[in-house]
Amino acid sequence: MTTPSSLYFESSGPNNVSTIVFLHGGGAGLWMWRPVIEHLADYHCIAPDQPEHGGSRAIAPFSMDLAAEKVAELIRDHAHGGKATVVGLSEGAQITVQLLATAPQLVEKAVVSSALLRPIPGTGWASSPSMLAWSYRISIPPFRNTDWWIRLNMKYSAGIPDEYYADFKKGFQEMTEPEFVNLMSANQRYRLPAGLEKANAPTLVLAGVHEYSAMKESARDMVSALPNAKGGWIQLSGKSSMASEHNWALTTSEAFAQTVRAWVEGKSLPREILEM
Repeated sequence: MTTPSSLYFESSGPNNVSTIVFLHGGGAGLWMWRPVIEHLADYHCIAPDQPEHGGSRAIAPFSMDLAAEKVAELIRDHAHGGKATVVGLSEGAQITVQLLATAPQLVEKAVVSSALLRPIPGTGWASSPSMLAWSYRISIPPFRNTDWWIRLNMKYSAGIPDEYYADFKKGFQEMTEPEFVNLMSANQRYRLPAGLEKANAPTLVLAGVHEYSAMKESARDMVSALPNAKGGWIQLSGKSSMASEHNWALTTSEAFAQTVRAWVEGKSLPREILEM
């Protein structure tokens, strides 16, 4: 059996409109974008599974370079006109940053939501491969079939609503130790890449008002590094939290879609986005 070399993806929308590519966060999958895409049915939307995720699990090992390279191939081969607006959240946002640095000519516009580009103080000791492997062994294999533990992680750590439990559980149960180490290491060690000064695509850089200071400083770093960027803070109505703001594509999919639409169409951003 041959190993696939291209990302698995879903696409929808008309054939004569511009393309939006959605890049999911670590440990999730293209499934997280379905509620957002429903609100953007008049656009050509593409959502891939990233390397070592879902239908792209055989493409390994995960790295930001590999993921950006595969997304670039996807845009060249399947985006209308060979260019796209790229929307990334969390690890998908980091991939978007890498794509802006390495293949800026493929990006029409970009939305970068919660891209970590700085170390989180006090967590450096936990980012070594051996510590990440230990963390995996005590937190995933013993609880693969423990619904209350999976739901606890989904709700309080990731801020994912209950209706996505089946998708989240499947990813949790399938995650292997090498995949976990690769994903977490890539996420925690990623830093602002060289080459962003060549990325002229209008880019909206976002982070939640309740997120870690390192995340908010990362957003400021991005705005400073990119020649055509605008920054904003995500503040959701009701009980806004770090988890709900981080995964707001799932917690408030309509507001997320409205933000993407406003950015693509050059309109005013919705009230959930505060000026940086």
